[in-house]
Amino acid sequence: MKKTLRSSLVALGLTLLPLAAQAGTVTVKGSDTMVILAQRWAEAFMKKNPSMKIQVTGGGSGTGLAALQNGTTDIAMSSREMKEAEEEKLRARYNTPPTQFSVAKDGVTFYVNEANKVDTLTVEQLKAIYLGDTESWKAVGGADAPIVLYSRENSSGTYVFVKDTVLGGDDFASAAQTLPGTAAVVNAVSKEKNGIGYGGAAYAKGIKELKIKKGNEAFAPTAENVKSGKYPLSRDLFFYLRNKPSGDVKAFIDFALSAEGQAIVTQVGYFPVK
Repeated sequence: MKKTLRSSLVALGLTLLPLAAQAGTVTVKGSDTMVILAQRWAEAFMKKNPSMKIQVTGGGSGTGLAALQNGTTDIAMSSREMKEAEEEKLRARYNTPPTQFSVAKDGVTFYVNEANKVDTLTVEQLKAIYLGDTESWKAVGGADAPIVLYSRENSSGTYVFVKDTVLGGDDFASAAQTLPGTAAVVNAVSKEKNGIGYGGAAYAKGIKELKIKKGNEAFAPTAENVKSGKYPLSRDLFFYLRNKPSGDVKAFIDFALSAEGQAIVTQVGYFPVK
């Protein structure tokens, strides 16, 4: 009888959630870049499923992936791909490969103060700035003033992405001030006229987003440029699980990847994967 009921609902385009999902709690932890997005997903999902609870916390991609390994979160949010060593630890502990879901797209954005006349830089110029080789805005067409560097903590997936993609694996300049989240970086740059920082595109409020020059063209982190890959610092945002999703976890991920969930991606300021 249950099988017949489920089949009928599927035929009507409806979904029958597992019984375990009716009173479940799903924990989601990791990337600070993704916190606002995941919170919005959680709010919308719980409104549709009032008996379910989605708990979202940040701390950085590395923190989320460590929590996944330790068994203290159901879903790890990460703004970078899982490292081979992290995957091996998960395999060794749970005897199963982790499952990866690309849930949104982002363009890592470099921010400057709105008063800064510089609006375009190359990746090479950004590298020189964050390695400490270029110390004055005058060297890149700006004012004769020292560049104030803001960065993220090393547990951040965005930190790892910038280190690998922009700095070529080299270390950030010792003068770079480490801040505990993208929102803090944006706030600092908005108050420091000579500041520069980086983070997700969705956080670019009250400051100016730099275009990234590639060849003879400069690209802003717009939806079109990120989706097409023209923006040089495009990336995927991920959910990681210890194994294949089921029950409550699957229901939440299905919602995030649904048309409604992907519409929330756009509303928050990121870019849908579908």
